Amino acid sequence: MAYPEDRQDPETPATPANSDSTFQSQVQRLHRLTVYSRWLVVGLLWANVGSLSLWTLRSEIALWQSHFTWVAVRYSLAYNPLPALGLSICIGMTLSVLVWQSRNILLGMPHNEQKHLEDRVLHIRRQGSTHPLWKWICCR
Repeated sequence: MAYPEDRQDPETPATPANSDSTFQSQVQRLHRLTVYSRWLVVGLLWANVGSLSLWTLRSEIALWQSHFTWVAVRYSLAYNPLPALGLSICIGMTLSVLVWQSRNILLGMPHNEQKHLEDRVLHIRRQGSTHPLWKWICCR
């Protein structure tokens, strides 16, 4: 399935800097760094917000283990709104990263995201070693 953004714009030809293998490997490194950073955020969310939310719901979870019903889950979450919000944020972020990464794997990266990564790599190259991502992207 092709995205409408995947069509090559005839007014913007590929520049030689965008077509070399070094540039493409740097774009791939930036994409890989983006994937790792998104999963790091999800992991930190679960480690902090998720664990705190689950700890707050520990008595309700004990009740669920002895007499599980969906009504018990609903009322536990309804009467504990902050832990419910924390778990919702953790689950939402996890699902959004899963869907984003699955889309990129199964359908390929959309043209606008690929262009954004290429623009960021060009910006990192222009700024040089003063950019915080320089050694992660360009010095390998």
